[in-house]
Amino acid sequence: MLKLARTDYHIHPHYSIDASRAGIKDYCYRALELGLAEICFTTHLELDPMRTEIDNFAVLNGEKVPVYNRAWLDQYFVDIERAQDEFRGDNLQVKAGIEVGYCRGCEKDIENIIDSYPFDFVLGAIHCLNHISISSMKDSPRFFRTRSLSQVRTEYFTTLKEAVETGLFDAIAHVDLYRRYGFRQFGPQILTIHRGAIEPIFREMARRGMGLEINTSSRRRGLAEFHPSREIIGLAAEAGIKIFTIGSDAHSLDQVGECLDEAQALLEEFNLVNHVYSRRLATPFPARSAGCNR
Repeated sequence: MLKLARTDYHIHPHYSIDASRAGIKDYCYRALELGLAEICFTTHLELDPMRTEIDNFAVLNGEKVPVYNRAWLDQYFVDIERAQDEFRGDNLQVKAGIEVGYCRGCEKDIENIIDSYPFDFVLGAIHCLNHISISSMKDSPRFFRTRSLSQVRTEYFTTLKEAVETGLFDAIAHVDLYRRYGFRQFGPQILTIHRGAIEPIFREMARRGMGLEINTSSRRRGLAEFHPSREIIGLAAEAGIKIFTIGSDAHSLDQVGECLDEAQALLEEFNLVNHVYSRRLATPFPARSAGCNR
């Protein structure tokens, strides 16, 4: 089947401390090789005051700098604007985004940063609970081993609800991220903790016009389904969410574009449409394709 235009709306260039040293231009060339029509860079922004010496950094000129040092953001936008100019003739749209790890109490700082720059896309995520990274193979056992399944459910979905209600984010990333390492502690029981908790959150997202990401990175970590699972995508559709984005969550060049076609096909099964953003406004980006290609 003929592949039409595809998008990757979750890419971490070298400004993210956990990414490879590949720069924005490198990712653009890789996107052209893969035949992508549009990509969005989503450098990490972590502001948890209890983790200032762990992950509240960005990379500028090869050196870690505190995220509050806006020199990195200034240079980030210079690099993206150059790429937008350079690759426009190749029919590659390059967008400026950010992935914000939500932390209770940091709302004003988040707002101040995202309102100070012309972001196209602000992606919200729950990376930490009780100041412990649940997205880290190393750190997550400290969280999951000290809590019951019921406590994990309560803490995660309470935090997710708060993040949505801030109205700071255009879309929510990998909404069932707890599956990544929580499965090792709780087994298949963790696959259903969303039931009864996520539906009202999705209704609020729909009311606000917020989007939901289909994140394909779960595949390279050995999970059978994307983030979120097929069941959760169905619940999102039932709740009225209309805006979806697709992202590989790439942290290196070889991860760009992973399984985008399959994610697109999954949206089509639910009669849902992939979207892109410009200056934080979403527009549909339909494409019909199938398979899991890189």
